[in-house]
Amino acid sequence: MAKRRCCPECFDDQGLRTSIFPSLGSSNGTCDFCGSKNVQLVEPEALGTVFEMLSNVYERDADGQSLVEWMKEDWKLFSHPRMDVAHAKELLGEILDDGEIVRQTFAPSSSYKSEGLAKWETLRDEMMHKNRWFLDMEIDKERLADLLGMLIIRNLPPKWFRARIRTGDRTYAIDEMNAPPKHLASHGRANPAGIPYLYLGSKPETASAEIRPHTGDVACVADFTIPALTAVDLRDPRKLVSPFILSDASQIGQLRADLPFLERLGDELTRPVVPQRAAIDYIASQYLCEFIKKRGFDGVVYRSSVSDGINLALFDPSKATGGTVKLYNIARVHVDVEPGR
Repeated sequence: MAKRRCCPECFDDQGLRTSIFPSLGSSNGTCDFCGSKNVQLVEPEALGTVFEMLSNVYERDADGQSLVEWMKEDWKLFSHPRMDVAHAKELLGEILDDGEIVRQTFAPSSSYKSEGLAKWETLRDEMMHKNRWFLDMEIDKERLADLLGMLIIRNLPPKWFRARIRTGDRTYAIDEMNAPPKHLASHGRANPAGIPYLYLGSKPETASAEIRPHTGDVACVADFTIPALTAVDLRDPRKLVSPFILSDASQIGQLRADLPFLERLGDELTRPVVPQRAAIDYIASQYLCEFIKKRGFDGVVYRSSVSDGINLALFDPSKATGGTVKLYNIARVHVDVEPGR
């Protein structure tokens, strides 16, 4: 009987999809595990070496959880709708050629720790409330650069949008929809005052929501086209990083320890900020974006805090080409509330 074969869609991991599967001489067909069609296929045991290395990041613990549960939680593996815990255990058992190990419980190895998150919190507090330009706190900038290099977005859409509330009956021209000139650039989520970035949304609705309109307002929304750019994606680090591009278990373990730090950086660009606190609360995200820009990236992609779209802060506005301006009526503004603390 022919052996069953699995595919990259079972795991939904960029490293497996772009590096590991092609290197194993995969063929195309229908996956025996998740059912995806016309995908790269390999026999599960061909993945044994890389999954064994990943498994070594965890150690037996009677109070822990299964390897599959850790892999889903830490790396967002087995994210295909058909790969629930039971089916993922079945596949992992074939990969490791060990049906017993998938039934045992584990915990992350205590050998790997990260100071990145704690140091960031200390640095953030210092920048906001103690020192602004000459800082006492230092973080490992080389490690931060390495981590950000793992978060480069693939297939960045070419078309984006920017909105402005129309005042009176005049519709803004396309040259008025770009980033403001330096002398008028106020502080933003990513930019300090006087250093204009171009803030773009993935949809007209996203761009409109970001300018905090009121019901009945009219938004002028311009489309912009960008060339191929290199941007850091801070929306979901656990989904974007791949443990399979690393060469040994110690590197994987350290990356796992640093993931909360990366998630915290993404939160800096997404957290809601009240206008009267913006000048202070934006300092940490401005520092982060300045660091990303200094490392040669063109921009940063982050979640929208007011819509289901995504945002791009483009460091050099001249790289975007304006198109047309359309009018959108703001029909409804939705507000969610929760008890205060």
